[in-house]
Amino acid sequence: MKVLIAVKHTVDHNLKPFVDSATGQVDLSQARRTMNPFDEISIEEALRLKERGQVSEIIAVAIGNPAAKDSLRHAYAMGVDRALLIETDAPLQPLGVAKLLKAIVEREQPALIFLGKQAVGEDYGQTGQMLAALLGVGLGTFASAIELSGGYVKVKREIEKGTQTIRLQLPAVVTADLRLNEPRFIKLPSLMMAKKKAIETLSADELGVDLSPRFIQLKAAEPPQKRGALQLANVQELVKELRKAEVLQ
Repeated sequence: MKVLIAVKHTVDHNLKPFVDSATGQVDLSQARRTMNPFDEISIEEALRLKERGQVSEIIAVAIGNPAAKDSLRHAYAMGVDRALLIETDAPLQPLGVAKLLKAIVEREQPALIFLGKQAVGEDYGQTGQMLAALLGVGLGTFASAIELSGGYVKVKREIEKGTQTIRLQLPAVVTADLRLNEPRFIKLPSLMMAKKKAIETLSADELGVDLSPRFIQLKAAEPPQKRGALQLANVQELVKELRKAEVLQ
C-alpha cells in the first residue's frame, strides 16, 4: 500500500512573530523555516505502519520554492522512500494547495493521504478538508490514533466533547493531531545520507492548476496586552473589581 504525505516548509513554531506597524502585516522576512510539526507527526505514523508491514512505499510532497527541499531532506532522514517538490513562487492558499495535491494523488494513486491538521505558520486548517472534497473520498480530521484493516482505516479523532471513532473506506485523507504520536529522533548519519538522495521536481505550471488568491489579508494586529494580576483580600473586593470591569452589572 502506498502512502502520500503533504509536507509544508513553514515558519519555525518556536518563533514569536511580530506585526510591522508600517505595513500592518506579520514580518516573516528573517524567520527561520522548518518542517511543519504536524506533518512530521504524519510521517512518523506512516513509518510505523510500514514497520508493521502495512505500507510498502511512503512519498513526501512539498509545494513552494527550492528552500522547501530542506523539509523534504528532513523527511528522507526520517525514512520516507521518495520526495517530490512542486516548485512555485506563487502565494499559496489552501484551495490552490489542495488542487496541486489532487493532481499528485491522481498520478501516484496512494491508498492513504496524510496531512497535518494545520500549518503552524497560517493556522488555516483547511487543506485536508478541501483535498478530500476534491477527490471525493472519506476524511478523518484531528486523528489521535489510526488502524488499518481490510481496505479501511479506523480513525480516532479529537472533538470538542472528547473523542470520536470513525471508519473510512480507502482511499482516504487523514489529518494528524498532536496526540497521534511522538516523532522519532533523527541521527546525524541519516541527515547526511538524506543530502545525497534525489528529489523529483515539477513545476506547478505543468499541473495546470490556477493558484490565483481567493482572499486577501487586509491587516494583522498584535493581541491586546493582558492586565496585570490583582491580589484581593476577600470576595467583596473581587465583586467591586468585577463591577469596575463591567463583568457584573
